[in-house]
Amino acid sequence: MKFACEKFLLQNATATASRAAASKSPIPALEGLLITAGTDVKVTGYDLKKGIYTFLQADVSEPGSVVLGARLFGEMIRRMPDGIVNVSTEENGMTTVKCGKTEFSFMSIDANDYPELPEVDGGSTVTLPQKLLKSMINETIFAVSDNDSRPVYMGTLFAIDGDELSLVSVDGYRLALRREKLENANMEKCEFIVPGSALSDVERVCGDEGDVNISVGSKHISFEVGTTVVVSRRLEGDFLNYEKAIPENFRSAVTVDRNEFMRAVDRVSLIIDEKTKNPVRLTFGDGSIDFLCVTPIGKAEDVCTCDGACDNIEIGFNDRYLMDAVKAAPADKLVVSLNTGSSPCTLTPAEGEKNFIYMILPVRLRAGE
Repeated sequence: MKFACEKFLLQNATATASRAAASKSPIPALEGLLITAGTDVKVTGYDLKKGIYTFLQADVSEPGSVVLGARLFGEMIRRMPDGIVNVSTEENGMTTVKCGKTEFSFMSIDANDYPELPEVDGGSTVTLPQKLLKSMINETIFAVSDNDSRPVYMGTLFAIDGDELSLVSVDGYRLALRREKLENANMEKCEFIVPGSALSDVERVCGDEGDVNISVGSKHISFEVGTTVVVSRRLEGDFLNYEKAIPENFRSAVTVDRNEFMRAVDRVSLIIDEKTKNPVRLTFGDGSIDFLCVTPIGKAEDVCTCDGACDNIEIGFNDRYLMDAVKAAPADKLVVSLNTGSSPCTLTPAEGEKNFIYMILPVRLRAGE
């Protein structure tokens, strides 16, 4: 195998595919990248759960395939001078990577040792703008669970019904729901769960231009973003019935400025440490929300103005859960809806379409907190 290409292109392709390479595996080839040179060059990373492959333009003089250590090869390319990189592999497996006066030689792994990526069989296909999918992932992924005792919640539910796409993430303490209408889409009802780790990679490769093609198979999903494809297994299991979990009616609701509310949360959270994790206490009054946090470090107080009143409802939240939701909210004005100090609170847009709902469960308050 022998090819030459721009360092910038090879570095980007290597960095993208390396996100799916195994950091440690009993199969040495999975810790590497499969480099395939044909009419162009294909770089693949795969850890048996998730795969990423991407194509780049190159001058291929000898077609072939080889597996190169992801970490070592990536660092080589990153540290090389700008210019044309020449990669060649001899029959004995010795690979040479050269750019300008810099040259590395090392042994590769046989490409036959690299497992094949799964095929996404049949199923449904939906297309939407990269920018839209990127924002929808960013605005819901914060609520994906990191607790492997309930694997189904370690992913985001994609629910497609006609021309509407909904993304839902839950972790037992909060829920993030984001809806959008899709142009030129009219599908039968379809639901599938994508692991959060795969969605993080999809978000990174999505840009502001072009479309994403999502193919849904019986066991796997693929996201085609330009010259890059992310393939992931589907998570199986019963996902929360989110429509029934969100309260339909609320006794009280106030409208707040997102930035002002976020700054108040940020200030009072300053004295919270990892050991105590004391909640932020919010008291909703007439035209204002009082923020209070008491920890062994000290006490912090702040006030946020609001439109409306909640009859002095007092409620406590985990500061990070509250901050994550407010940060992700794609609206300048938010409606904070409440029933009691021990029931869920929701954040929704105050203006325009109700295209997101964030629900947060409160923390039980104790005297002195």
